[in-house]
Amino acid sequence: MPNSPRDFLANWTASRGNLRNFLENQAFAPLDDEAQKAAGEAAASAAVDSIFGLDLKSYHSGVDSVQGSFESAGAKKITQPDPDIPQDAGAAAFFDVDNTLIQGSSLVAFAFGLYRKRYFKLREILPIAWKQLKYRVSGSENADDIAAGRVQALEFVKGRTVEDMVALCEEIVDASLARRAYPGTNQLAQMHIAAGQQVWLVTATPVQLAQVLAKRFGFTGALGTVPEVVDGKFTGRLVGDILHGPGKTHAVAALATIENLDLERCTAYSDSVNDVPMLSMVGTPVAINPDSKLRDVAEDNGWLIRDYRSVRKAVRTYGLPAMATAAFSYGSWRLMRK
Repeated sequence: MPNSPRDFLANWTASRGNLRNFLENQAFAPLDDEAQKAAGEAAASAAVDSIFGLDLKSYHSGVDSVQGSFESAGAKKITQPDPDIPQDAGAAAFFDVDNTLIQGSSLVAFAFGLYRKRYFKLREILPIAWKQLKYRVSGSENADDIAAGRVQALEFVKGRTVEDMVALCEEIVDASLARRAYPGTNQLAQMHIAAGQQVWLVTATPVQLAQVLAKRFGFTGALGTVPEVVDGKFTGRLVGDILHGPGKTHAVAALATIENLDLERCTAYSDSVNDVPMLSMVGTPVAINPDSKLRDVAEDNGWLIRDYRSVRKAVRTYGLPAMATAAFSYGSWRLMRK
């Protein structure tokens, strides 16, 4: 029998789908199928709860998401570590994408990329654009908008090939998303890499787009919303869960088990209060460009706060009247110089 709940869960996760073999060879003598299933699930449930505070169904969803991400990437790691950098085994950094790594919403860029390829008509994109415009202006995510947008996007790609989608995601990253990255956030990620730590994107963004971003910046990998693929084409269904809010927690727990990460030695970065569950899992949570609710949570808990925005940061620092006066003064100065 494994020595600890963590060891049990690592073995159980690796052998999931072959539960009988694990129970017979590592746990106890053969029982009938129903008893084995009940015993295995009870032991796994207790391990998941003691380590991560999750129920077994949620953990299953996370494992599915992680395995789906690995299959999409074709390997566990998109970027292999530099052999000249001593690796800090067990430590990793998890980064949200939208308004944390890049300015605004990756879904808008993704949707317009699909539109340019005639995956759908303009009237079908307008509801998504409106919801994401609200997010861009307010800086606050709406869980229902996020979920609806991803499900709708899945319908748009149904029947399309993975090869075409990856090519489109590369176009989107090169044409739009890469140049919208916050230099400060990217520098933080590079510091983790230089320290020999893994760096993962954990995002509701479709995993193919997230993985192109991860490759572009030299990150270890990306966990994202995984569309199901059969015979090289998208079915319009999901694998695992939409990685938003609790879904990220499930995926990080599964990744921590598979990669043997010590979450107390890990760091997580996000802009949204929806990611408080993921931020709360790690030893060092950091609020990046936080919305007002996350800022309150971060201040109450003594979490680090980093703000790399321009206009909203200036308004919060100096106040709207002062910013309006400065803008008027600058405009007047420009007119006098003409």
